[in-house]
This record gives sequence, structure tokens and C-alpha cells, in this order.
Amino acid sequence: MSEKLEKATFAGGCFWCMVTPFDELPGIHGIVSGYTGGHMPNPTYEQVCSETTGHQEAVQITFDPDLFPYRKLLGIYWQSVDPTDGGGQFFDRGESYRPVIFYHNEEQRQAAEETKAELDASGRFDKPIAVTIEPASEFYPAEDYHQDYHKKNPLRYKMYRKGSGRDAYIKRHWNTDKDKEALRSRLTPLQFEVTQNNATEHPFRNEFWDNHREGLYVDIVSGVPLFSSKDKFDSGCGWPSFAKPLESGGVREEEDLTHGMVRTEVRSREADSHLGHVFNDGPRELGGLRYCINSAALRFIPVEDLEKEGYGRYKSVFGQA
Repeated sequence: MSEKLEKATFAGGCFWCMVTPFDELPGIHGIVSGYTGGHMPNPTYEQVCSETTGHQEAVQITFDPDLFPYRKLLGIYWQSVDPTDGGGQFFDRGESYRPVIFYHNEEQRQAAEETKAELDASGRFDKPIAVTIEPASEFYPAEDYHQDYHKKNPLRYKMYRKGSGRDAYIKRHWNTDKDKEALRSRLTPLQFEVTQNNATEHPFRNEFWDNHREGLYVDIVSGVPLFSSKDKFDSGCGWPSFAKPLESGGVREEEDLTHGMVRTEVRSREADSHLGHVFNDGPRELGGLRYCINSAALRFIPVEDLEKEGYGRYKSVFGQA
């Protein structure tokens, strides 16, 4: 293991639902579902569910802090749980489901305490934050069938997650009218309509369709790098076209049945911005895909400005040290 890699451990109810928020993000090297915080060594799932072990269901994440800082992990954690419920999470009740941030060093403890205080003072919730912050202890990996459960049993996972009320709760508290107004104030009208209301800009009349400079294309909302000029090609469609995302975990794809068509929508993972669509008519030698993306959803960082803009670690993409 590289000396740069660190561990983060979070409990937020059912551990099946705590893997997907972090899965495949840049800088994430592994996520293990397991049990921690209690007194029984090597517990089984049944023993933990009996509420006699003191353990919580949790995930332990191995990450590169240079690519994905701990505070960003905390930000995802806070938006993945009901932080006001100390007695469990959603319809999973009991000590084994209570939300906990387990810190591995003093820096993590301070970051957890600070972000908890900020969230408490934000007024976003009408009850106090109940998540506890505790020192990490022995972590026991769960049984194999619990690992990557969302991939092994995707339909059951989706039904469970939706039925629990987790997704509805998150949407209700993190996509408020106040949030949208704050976003509207810093985006142009077109940027807002594209990213928040799934609008499509005009072909051939947008900023980057014929941009041939080297550099990164980042999410206009979050600043997360999404695409590289190395993967950009001229498809003739009038919108920026890319053969692939910079990082597979930076975007997510959803079925889109609007306008009487069956398409695959592309959204940014972190900000949940509408970006465009992906089609299977791209150049075969580049993988056969065409990510057709709205310029209004992107900000371009020229390669010569990467360091100045805080993206220096991506200089290697363009063969620079």
C-alpha cells in the first residue's frame, strides 16, 4: 500500500447503501463492508443484527487524500444519511444501524467535528445532528455476499434502497429551493437550465463544440474534472463529443425516455448536473462511444493553466511533469 493511502470508516445504516455513494470515485482504492465499534471479535451478520455485539454496520474506504481529500468524503457522507437520527437509519432501527464517523487520526477527528458543527448551524435540518464521532477500532469485514451487494443483486438493492426512504429523504433535504436559488445566482441562465432542468443548447452555437485546445473540461457546478481534450473528437453533431470520461466514476448514466426516445443520459456524479447523452455511434477505434455533452455544463481549463487553477495533478494526462 502506498504511504499516501489512508482509511476512512463510516457507519450510516445498512452498509449496502453506504458503498454506492463512494464507489468508483477518483482516488478511491477500495470499499469494504463490515462491522466495527463493538466488543465481539469476528462477529457474524446474524450476531450483529441481534444487537448484542455493540458493533455497527460500516464501510471502510481506502483512499488517496491527494486525489480525494477526507473533507470531500465527509461531504458525501453527510449527504448520504439522516444525520438527525441517532437510533438507526430510515427503516433500519437499533444500535447496529446508528450513524457514526470513526476517525483514524486527529486530523480526521477535527474535520469531522468542524463539518458536523457547520451542518448543525446551517439550518438545513430542524433537529440537532445526532451522528457521533468516535475513534476507529478493529474493523471486521462482513461476509462475502455483503461485499459489492449493489453489483451482485442490483434489482433487490434498488428496491431495498428506494423502499427504505433514503433516496427520498436525501432529495428532500439536499435539493431544496434554497439550494437551487444559490446555484442560480452563480450560473448563467443557460448553464442553470442545462444542468438543473435538463435543457439542451443549440448545436454549433455553443462554446466548445469546435474547441481544439489541450486541457480539461470540468463540471461547471462542482469543478470536478469530467473530460479531457485527449478524448475529444469532431463528430459533426455540433456539440462537444468525447470517447470516454476522464474517470469512469466521475459521471453516471441513466435511462432517458423523454421526447419519445430511448436514450442514455449522462449526469455528473458529484453535483448531479445534467451533462448530455451517450450514444454507441462513436469511432470504433476509440471504443465506439460518443459522449455528446452540452458546453454550458462544462468549464474548460487550458493545459497551461492547470497548476494555477488547482488541477496540477492532471498535467500528467498531457505528458507534463
